[in-house]
Amino acid sequence: MPGRVNAEDGGREGGGTLFVVSTPIGNLADVTLRGLEVLAAVPLIAAEDTRITRRLMGRHGVDGRLVSFHARSGPGRLNELLAHLRSGADLAVVTDAGTPGISDPGEELVAAWAAEGGRVVPIPGASAVLAAVAVRGIAGPQWAFEGFLPRGGRERRRRLARIADDERATVLFEAPTRLEVTLRDLAEVCGGERPAAVCRELTKLHEQVARGTLEELVAAVEAGTIPRRGEIAIVVAGRRPGRHPDATAQRSSRRAGLEGDIQPADEYLSALAEARAAVDALVGSGLARGEAARRVSERTGLPRRALYRVDPEPS
Repeated sequence: MPGRVNAEDGGREGGGTLFVVSTPIGNLADVTLRGLEVLAAVPLIAAEDTRITRRLMGRHGVDGRLVSFHARSGPGRLNELLAHLRSGADLAVVTDAGTPGISDPGEELVAAWAAEGGRVVPIPGASAVLAAVAVRGIAGPQWAFEGFLPRGGRERRRRLARIADDERATVLFEAPTRLEVTLRDLAEVCGGERPAAVCRELTKLHEQVARGTLEELVAAVEAGTIPRRGEIAIVVAGRRPGRHPDATAQRSSRRAGLEGDIQPADEYLSALAEARAAVDALVGSGLARGEAARRVSERTGLPRRALYRVDPEPS
């Protein structure tokens, strides 16, 4: 039994072992032998979607008892799983793809069992983050993972500014319906010429890695060359040392004839938010959005296109 291997390494006395098992991110052949052994041996598997996990197990001839455990399961299911572990029985936790706790459910269970002194064992495997970094070729030895960005507000602006100013490459996840919005925002704060890649459906039948500048990738999404479908990871190159992160702000300031230092990216984002609010106020008074954007652009020096854009309401 995997749960009894190296039991002397530590953990709560009498408690079971929690195995955090990575599963394929697309191609079902990308599961490890050790992962299959654990899934076959544990008495219970907590799965984000039991149908997807059952399909994986069926492909490899593995049987096991499954119970659902996802972001909306609630505290009742968490307590049931902890009680299972306290009884001395082992448990494996899996998500639909990748590793539990990495932009996926599972972190709360791991944290709770670890806080009780329980033994937690990682079973590594396929990773969308590492696959995107490897296939893009721009990340180098240092890079940062941002996961999913907030859909809007101050925190989204803060994290975008941090990406723009980071000399390391950045990997982030995005929903297909928000791909264009996020690429546009990245182009605004990083500069449209910043190298990047959209990695879509990695390891799956319709895998696609589109490379180019952020401006080129926006155009590709608009044209449909990059479909708005599937699982998506975005890799953005880091800021080149000595170069200001916000080329868009520099171009805007030059256009307006401003002197002095260029705004840092976070200041630019704040100014952009204020300018968009001014556009909205003019539109509310009855002015057409195009004309409102033109007037505010002339007053602030910010790009009219950036001011005209309307962000979708969070759903």
